[in-house]
Amino acid sequence: MADLSSASKLCIARLILGPAVITLAVTLLRLLGELQQWPSLFFNRSAGGGAAIVGISWLPIIFGPYFAVKLARSSEAQVRFGKAFAYAALGAVIFLAGGFLGFARGPSPGRMLAGLLVMVAAAALQFVPWRALAKTLTAYAYAARVPVAIVMFYAIRGDWGTHYDALPPEGTVPSGFWLKYLYIALIPQLVMWIAYTIVLGALVGTAYVAIAGRKKSAPAAPGA
Repeated sequence: MADLSSASKLCIARLILGPAVITLAVTLLRLLGELQQWPSLFFNRSAGGGAAIVGISWLPIIFGPYFAVKLARSSEAQVRFGKAFAYAALGAVIFLAGGFLGFARGPSPGRMLAGLLVMVAAAALQFVPWRALAKTLTAYAYAARVPVAIVMFYAIRGDWGTHYDALPPEGTVPSGFWLKYLYIALIPQLVMWIAYTIVLGALVGTAYVAIAGRKKSAPAAPGA
């Protein structure tokens, strides 16, 4: 309960405000770059984004440690950072297993649903060791991904030629706008990418505070 109350005192909404604004700016820059057909290394227009340098999928690597440090400094509870990292590492393995189960062997509604459920379980696991961080990452994830889902709605509707409306290579997307939007936009953005953000943010964030805490507690060398 102390962990929850400390998170409330810090105010999650205030904590994620800056990162959410930065993430939205990156999303809009990515959209502009793709519409203007800027270099694909930075603004890849292929389905899935092609791991373009300008994108928000990298940001949990930055904001995970940011949130973890802020929460660790304000927390009244003794969070066991080593345990939190172990849960995050386990969550990452489970998330990858969910991705393989749901998407590695070709499209199938049943496998996709099973894979997404496994991914959600990986994210839910992060609430066990450090609930405040998991709640913060969840709030940030929705703040990051809801705008993308909105952009994808209009991109698919208008056939903008960006990665936001590009179809998977297999081309086996249901016909009709709403089914297509559900399949390539709404479900991935508000389920898979939410879980991804929570797990990756927890993994990098807990690793950072665990290492930083260990260095801080290490005895100073003689004569230092």
